[in-house]
Amino acid sequence: MDIQEAVEAIWECRQQGIYLPAEWKGKIDHEAAYHVQLGILAKQVKGGERHVGWKVGLTAKAIQDQVGYHERVFGYLLESGGLSSGAVIEYDDLVAPSFETELCITVGETLKGPGITARDAWETVTAVAPSLEIVEKRGDFASDISLSMADNVQQKFFVTGAETTSLPPDADLRGTEVEIFINGESVDRATGQLVMGGPAASVAWLANKLSEFGTRLEAGARVMTGSFTRQFPIAQGDLIEARFDPFGTVTAEFI
Repeated sequence: MDIQEAVEAIWECRQQGIYLPAEWKGKIDHEAAYHVQLGILAKQVKGGERHVGWKVGLTAKAIQDQVGYHERVFGYLLESGGLSSGAVIEYDDLVAPSFETELCITVGETLKGPGITARDAWETVTAVAPSLEIVEKRGDFASDISLSMADNVQQKFFVTGAETTSLPPDADLRGTEVEIFINGESVDRATGQLVMGGPAASVAWLANKLSEFGTRLEAGARVMTGSFTRQFPIAQGDLIEARFDPFGTVTAEFI
């Protein structure tokens, strides 16, 4: 297939609010989907957006079981999608939103795969922040995984709390614990061990996967390292809070 043709056609559909166009279902394999995703990213950057990092998705078994797909995926982060803890978000501006609880990591050195290990990744980390990813169910994710990958894996916003920058060299993010609250009610708990072996391993996977597409994980990039738990749907009026021990709390409200 012609990748650029797919980029242009899917981009045009996005401008019309059509995110998983029916005419492209079943026509894009996973590798092509990433090329389309990166092509759309290039168009957004050309249009004035700033690319600030990446997301790793489907990292916990709970969320893989939830969507019916059992491989990791990546997407990209734009500066316009970055919000600070305490953000108040207009619910009606979103498409069937849900949220995930993650650690957002900043890498201080460029990582170029293949062959990057979790230890390599951890040694480049300069900051860790508690975070929420706000995703949109812009179509049936599992009905065509490739199209969903081309559509940036449901990404909409990433909400981050205060960064921790004093990180001991022997720290292990797998021991991070999160407790999730919706409107003050605790709904789930989990540890970083559930993120495909830990958030640092998630960063290593990303660096290695990007290398397959001629791309590096650049110094200064932020990485949403994957949800500790399943996705939770958001209703209008919800106040979401995730308490990460030892990294602090992140909140978002939907009005």
